[in-house]
Amino acid sequence: MTETSSPQPSENSENVVGNQEAAASSRPDVLLEQLLKPEVQESLTTLVDNLPKLTEMLAVMTKAYDFGKSVATDPVLAEDTMASLSGFAKPITTTAKSVASAAIEAGDRVHAQGDQAQIGVFGLMKMLKDPQVQKGLRYAQAFLDVLNERDQQNKR
Repeated sequence: MTETSSPQPSENSENVVGNQEAAASSRPDVLLEQLLKPEVQESLTTLVDNLPKLTEMLAVMTKAYDFGKSVATDPVLAEDTMASLSGFAKPITTTAKSVASAAIEAGDRVHAQGDQAQIGVFGLMKMLKDPQVQKGLRYAQAFLDVLNERDQQNKR
């Protein structure tokens, strides 16, 4: 029978310790090489010179982080924020729904009339007396004036 040799526990642990010592001895050399570089020394000098400012900034950032975290995890504040946002958004959504509904209804009426309802000169004159048409025309005129003014400013 042949015997297989296996490393003894003492040999194995000596190899591991030797490897760790070699790695540890090379780390200070690499660190020392890094510290001897002029740009690293400049950076360290700048860092040390600015430590009071950095400490002050870190304190402010820590306070801001703590405040943000407390705000983000406060259920009462979250509920109040949602209530105020929904109170703000509700009139906007109501108006948008009303305008969309009116646009859909107007589109349906136009499709229902087809080419039968033509608007002549007298029909146009009658429409010009409508307050809603006047309001729309004033808005269109103001909008076009603004666009014209901006166009003139961009050309200068």
